[in-house]
Amino acid sequence: MSIKALILVTSHEKLGDTGNDTGFYWEELAAPYWTFRDAGLDVEFASVKGGKPPADPKSAAADRITETVDRFLADDASMQALENTKKVSEIDPGAYELVFLPGGHGTMWDFAQTDAVGKLVAEAYESGAVVGAVCHGPSGLLNAKLNSGDTLVKGKRVNCFTDSEEEAVGLTEVVPYLLETELRNKGARFEKGENFKPYAVRDGRLVTGQNPSSSEKVAELLIEALRDEKVLAA
Repeated sequence: MSIKALILVTSHEKLGDTGNDTGFYWEELAAPYWTFRDAGLDVEFASVKGGKPPADPKSAAADRITETVDRFLADDASMQALENTKKVSEIDPGAYELVFLPGGHGTMWDFAQTDAVGKLVAEAYESGAVVGAVCHGPSGLLNAKLNSGDTLVKGKRVNCFTDSEEEAVGLTEVVPYLLETELRNKGARFEKGENFKPYAVRDGRLVTGQNPSSSEKVAELLIEALRDEKVLAA
């Protein structure tokens, strides 16, 4: 029986009122995707609206194309799967052992604002799935509420693209909210590393990472969690 992973990406393509394009961030999708695939997982894609999700053009710049991104772009089957994502509201949360949310600034306009995203994350987690997110992907955790009435992140060690990193890239006044601040407001025990350096946190079946360079570490911790849960053989 295959172990199924779902990667949920943003459908939002405009960076506020700047006139610039955004979307998901390639490294944050590709590095975990191959970590999951190479561990033997069956990976599927979903997005907020379904169909072909927008990629942040800056994440495809020559100086940001990594080996894992190149590998993804060159894999026809993977590209076809990504270009034909399922709509998040049509996903069965109980069908996956792992749910992962890559970032990209697009997530800041549609993850927390889409009820189906929070519902999917919460129900998958409560069904025993491992849940992970990186960079701005943890925006999808903000409105994930458990049956107890608590938010998923309440009391848990959590990380994301920090407020200081948002300030460093000059987008504090562009994004609709500051993700670190909102996670703290939801009761998360926020931890962080240096700006733009790899940093990831695991709290049981919840794994979060700070920025694109943290993507591989997040994926490794998710695989570790699957093994600790005896879902994946060591």
